[in-house]
Amino acid sequence: MRLFTAVTLGSAMEARATAAIERLRPVSPKARWVKPEGVHLTLVFLGEVDAAQLPALGEALTPVSHHHAPFTLTIEGGGCFGVPRHPHVLWAGVGGDIAALGALQAEVATVLEPLGFAKEKRMYTAHLTLARSKEPRGDATFLECQQVLAGEHWGQARVEHLVLFESRGGRYEPRLELPLAGAP
Repeated sequence: MRLFTAVTLGSAMEARATAAIERLRPVSPKARWVKPEGVHLTLVFLGEVDAAQLPALGEALTPVSHHHAPFTLTIEGGGCFGVPRHPHVLWAGVGGDIAALGALQAEVATVLEPLGFAKEKRMYTAHLTLARSKEPRGDATFLECQQVLAGEHWGQARVEHLVLFESRGGRYEPRLELPLAGAP
């Protein structure tokens, strides 16, 4: 199974992401756009994992969810990753209580390390991926999309769950959904 941990942003944010992608798609028609259903912020990517490890993952992640209260994020602006003239990823920016998001991500990474999942060497950068380049050299049209995103504010989303997802052919299926402390 191809697994990752994430937080979800709810149906209202999915609707806003859908609308934004539909506005941006004509600007960058060759991009590989994400499916807005299941909009999420990845915390830790685990990669290929044997199904037999699911119970151990659940045991490691459950206490983490008890240590963190729900928090609110905003989605606004955007940018690109990759070479400045030929970026590879287009993303929407994340604001709001990013300290709470960062603390949750750090603890998830820490508890997964003893299970054989190495911590990422790069600093965690919260972002909502919108599109990836199909071209190995990147996609210069992402720069235009970035300008469109600069003035956008999609509103707030309350984060109430830590989720272990399985990625299956572009669909994300929750394998474990853990409410944060005090969440319904």
